[in-house]
Amino acid sequence: MESATSRPLLSVIIPCFNEAGTILDIIDRVRQAPIDSKQIIVVDDGSTDGTRALLTTLQAEDLTVLMHKRNKGKGAALATGFKAANGEICIVQDADLEYDPSEYPILIDPILSGKADVVFGSRFQGAAPHRVVYFWHRVGNGFLTLLSNMLTNINLTDMETCYKAFRSDIIKAIPIQENRFGFEPEITAKVARMDCRIYEVGISYYGRTYEEGKKITWKDGFHAIWCILKYNIWTT
Repeated sequence: MESATSRPLLSVIIPCFNEAGTILDIIDRVRQAPIDSKQIIVVDDGSTDGTRALLTTLQAEDLTVLMHKRNKGKGAALATGFKAANGEICIVQDADLEYDPSEYPILIDPILSGKADVVFGSRFQGAAPHRVVYFWHRVGNGFLTLLSNMLTNINLTDMETCYKAFRSDIIKAIPIQENRFGFEPEITAKVARMDCRIYEVGISYYGRTYEEGKKITWKDGFHAIWCILKYNIWTT
């Protein structure tokens, strides 16, 4: 990897859709994260709730704002963000407040120490705080992670986590095909097939309810099953 003197250490990719209530807060929290050299990339995915208007008021050297004309999905927004990233490491940050940017050092340490190429932040590992929310979401997450593990032959505890950190040269080399939440099983299958050194670290999780703006549904769960099969069995 290039030295941090020539480019930022970390590029933070924030895909967002209708997050007017949290977008400014999450950008501020990312800025406060204990990583001095970072680039913040916000990709607005066709928001209609005022998020775009808020983003157009922001101007800063550390911030890049990209906008999709229409809603394409999280995977499409991430693909746009990764293309614009120039940091040594890329990390995914949801635009809500479920994940804590102060934990970036925990996530990127295995990469900085030369041990990992990809790091997953597990909501179900370690002793960090974890908000108790939906039982069936936890069951579904466990099933999807198990099915993915069976086909990738890796032993993750949280395949569907938002927090994933990548060496930038690796994530930029992967063509992302899934436009929505299928990004998670797709990217997991692809980094496993590449024999990347994958690590997992425990993180905190401040989950929100549907009333608070949660967007993923049971339909996305069924599509995730399709993606696990597609990218592990039917796609070479």
